[in-house]
Amino acid sequence: MAGGALVTGPGKSYPGNLTCRVFITCIVAATGGLIFGYDLGISGGVTSMDSFLKEFFPSVYKEESSVKPSDNQYCKFNSQILTLFTSSLYLAALVSSMAASTITRSFGRRFTMLSGGLLFCAGAIINGFAKYIWMLIVGRLLLGFGIGCANQSVPIYVSETAPYKYRGAMNMMFQLAITIGILIANLLNYAFAKIEGGWGWRLSLGGAVVPALIIILGSFFLPETPNSLIERGKFDEARAQLVLIRGVKNVDEEFDDLIAASERSKEVKHPWANLLKRKYRPQLTMAICIPFFQQLTGMNVFMFYAPVLFKTIGFGSTAALMSAVITGGVNALATFVSIFAVDKFGRRFFFFEGGLQMLICQVVITVAIALKFGMSGNPGTLSHSYALTVVVVICTYVAGFAWSWGPLGWLIPSEIFPLEIRSAAQSINVAVNMIFTFFIAQIFTLMLCRLKFGLFAFFACWVVIMSIFIYKFLPETKGIPIEEMHHVWEKHPYWSKFVKGNGKSSGNGNVGGGGDSDKPQSEE
Repeated sequence: MAGGALVTGPGKSYPGNLTCRVFITCIVAATGGLIFGYDLGISGGVTSMDSFLKEFFPSVYKEESSVKPSDNQYCKFNSQILTLFTSSLYLAALVSSMAASTITRSFGRRFTMLSGGLLFCAGAIINGFAKYIWMLIVGRLLLGFGIGCANQSVPIYVSETAPYKYRGAMNMMFQLAITIGILIANLLNYAFAKIEGGWGWRLSLGGAVVPALIIILGSFFLPETPNSLIERGKFDEARAQLVLIRGVKNVDEEFDDLIAASERSKEVKHPWANLLKRKYRPQLTMAICIPFFQQLTGMNVFMFYAPVLFKTIGFGSTAALMSAVITGGVNALATFVSIFAVDKFGRRFFFFEGGLQMLICQVVITVAIALKFGMSGNPGTLSHSYALTVVVVICTYVAGFAWSWGPLGWLIPSEIFPLEIRSAAQSINVAVNMIFTFFIAQIFTLMLCRLKFGLFAFFACWVVIMSIFIYKFLPETKGIPIEEMHHVWEKHPYWSKFVKGNGKSSGNGNVGGGGDSDKPQSEE
């Protein structure tokens, strides 16, 4: 069979329903994505506001405002100082995501979410009242620490709480919250930019307090996951919680499997080192490659710098902010497609369909901008119909991402990690995501200046590569209980040689065997 052959589950079916309690719990938990989405949407709009640039980056404002229509528009916003304001947050998120692994494992998923909300709230307050650049930087660092904690804990929390049959849809609430955060940020930027006196940017940055308060208050009322309770030795409380979230009393099989997974997990004294074992090669590969590819779709170019990008391709300042609102709305609405269909059609289907859709749109955008701008970067006057066509194509691209690589980039890693490496592996996933989020944010304007319209062709090539990767190496994971996921790797044409012969585990291999337990079956 081909490398991407579908793999069916082991046939184990835990009883349980999608109860109202679980549904509300997952929604409240997933609102942790609001803080990430809000920052993704707010930063690009704020850095395009003249009042903000004049106060903190006067040299950038002077250079940007002095650009003549005949100048190269590709290089209009090429400033590493300005992009550092946006991208520095993601370095802080990288650091905190690594620390959050230990916090999540020792104190639970809910405590990590609370910590993230408090840090994000503090950063928003400092940024809203900032008078000096150092205040902006300190605020951005605190925002980053908060995002790192939330992104590390929320996907795990939702995957552990939701019934396996609905895990995909429930987990995508996190991505939906991200898209809603982006849309709200774009709307607020559009409204606040019109405030007389030029202080609207303070409301945009300070408004991050609202999503922070939502996750803070939510974390007080959320129940801890049974997995986390068992991991910390609270067995009676874990069983009672499992009965409540499944809506049935017959939870013996699932409860016993969770305990077995926890016992094997406790044998792992150093989960970070354990990640390097041969039997965890599939999970480690996915923890690195999926977030890496997710950033190289080019989507964050639109999310970070949508207003800047639209101004670059000929839209006015207000029109650029409105175009960002439109794409943000499409992003949020398209996410619902994946929520309602991912557990029916599967993860691989949306990876392939979304990849093809993004590829076609990137080719069209490349041609459209090349024909209008050429190499000189002087578009002259953009007609209404031409500008509308560009927005429609970009919206189609955004929709393709929103029901494929966007939500699946968070869903797949959160559901494939066995308990003994789950916190550490999720930290790797978030860290790689933040590294390349920082990388793309920092060099986007430089790449646009140097590559010109070829920038979109660059991302199109990566879409082809990542689609081939999914076809060859990612098995279908829909409908598989999270603690039975090892079967998909054991039956995969490529990964089976790494995991077979290790025995059954809570995730993907026997943890406690040591020695030859890490060897593939063919070597034993």
